[in-house]
Amino acid sequence: MSTADIRAILSWFDANERDLPWRRPGTSAWGVLLSEVMSQQTPVARVAPQWEEWMRRWPTPADFAAADKASVLRAWDRLGYPRRALRLHAAAQAIRDEHGGVVPDDVDELLALPGIGDYTARAVACFAFGRNVPVVDTNVRRVHARAVTGVFLQPAASRKELAQVAPLLDAAGARGPRLSAALMELGALVCTAKNPDCGVCPLKASCAWQRAGCPQPSADEAAQAKRRGQKIEGTDRQVRGKIMAVLRAAEAPVAQADIDAIWPDAAQRSRALYSLLEDGLAEQDDDGRFSLPR
Repeated sequence: MSTADIRAILSWFDANERDLPWRRPGTSAWGVLLSEVMSQQTPVARVAPQWEEWMRRWPTPADFAAADKASVLRAWDRLGYPRRALRLHAAAQAIRDEHGGVVPDDVDELLALPGIGDYTARAVACFAFGRNVPVVDTNVRRVHARAVTGVFLQPAASRKELAQVAPLLDAAGARGPRLSAALMELGALVCTAKNPDCGVCPLKASCAWQRAGCPQPSADEAAQAKRRGQKIEGTDRQVRGKIMAVLRAAEAPVAQADIDAIWPDAAQRSRALYSLLEDGLAEQDDDGRFSLPR
């Protein structure tokens, strides 16, 4: 990808950047961290109102660290993967206890926080503190696969992709963090997974996939990509979500019969309930009733 391509992406982003609440001036590092955790595997349209509500309710890591787990899980509502909420809670407590309530700006220190993985640590360092470090999500991976390597489907995540993207950021210089955001936006809005809008893409003239004649994936590649997709209907994840909805709505511990009523398959229901208990997302009292953790 040439410097001209980089300029084209940045110009496109300047004209097409979405007005997401966590991108607005004055957003704290805590706000950026919260947005990154919420946005993992969850559409931005669902995240934005939740993020704004959380920032009103818990504007600092210390505020959030002081909340009880039941309140956190109720506020998480239907964002999905509720373990993320508990991991964020643990991270906020570590920020309060080990960093004086201030989100650290170093990737390694961010990685040392409970539940914070490589992508999130890099995203916070980049977008909250302006560190010019590679931030590679599925959108960036897809743009790179098509524009640089000429394949339609992005490969599975790997460490080598950081080294592939780093030279682009170096070429962008001081605008490297903005380029990271621009690449994500390009993948989210234009270079989409199924129906890319190549006609408006700033990389159309140089895109390796376009130059190769837009080759489609083989049947095997398409099958592999489909297997990587997240099926929800009928899975334990769906049952877990239904049980969590019952627990969030309850003002008192829930009887086993109320859990049994939400799903017909007893074995799957039991498996899902046990996994929630094991993950610390639910508790069982001495009377055999279930509730959110305290």
